[in-house]
Amino acid sequence: MNDRLSESFFGRNTVLVARELVGKQLVRQEGSKRLSGVIMETEAYRGQEDLACHARVGKTPRTEVMFGPPGRTYIYFVYGMHWLLNFVTEDDGFPGAVLIRAIIPKEGLEIISRRRNGQPKKQWTNGPAKIGQAMNIDNQLNGINVCTKKAQVYVENGVGIKSELIQASPRVGLNSVPEPWRSIPWRFKLDPQHLLV
Repeated sequence: MNDRLSESFFGRNTVLVARELVGKQLVRQEGSKRLSGVIMETEAYRGQEDLACHARVGKTPRTEVMFGPPGRTYIYFVYGMHWLLNFVTEDDGFPGAVLIRAIIPKEGLEIISRRRNGQPKKQWTNGPAKIGQAMNIDNQLNGINVCTKKAQVYVENGVGIKSELIQASPRVGLNSVPEPWRSIPWRFKLDPQHLLV
């Protein structure tokens, strides 16, 4: 339990949390089975002024969890078929979340392979929708506190990453979002060749 990230980790500036989540270990506990992977890519979405952020429309049934305490899951549905995992950040009342875009699987490889229908290992979890499928994450896990002992999804310390190895770039798929939000460098990625685990 000591290795698990706390609410104080998540309760900070979303951009900082997004950068520092790179190299941490995402864990999905399914009964006695443990699936995990090292987080390789994240995106930050921060505040109602961020026009790429779901919170731009204010507090709704969908976005309410983003306005709540840090260290909760925010899981939403896209394209009528995919669930995407985010972690809520900032102080209670200020909306922010980090999207987990890619991980390198470490545990539960047989289960992950089966769920990814025999895709090559490099394709198992190299996108947010693929993570949802591989780790069996859906709306039933939305809003849970990932910092508690009983959490079925949580984040552990993982491996230390030198900040200069993390690349910052614009977030993905924001073609209809106006500037500066379309180009702001709030996507953080580590080249897998730098990961020695």
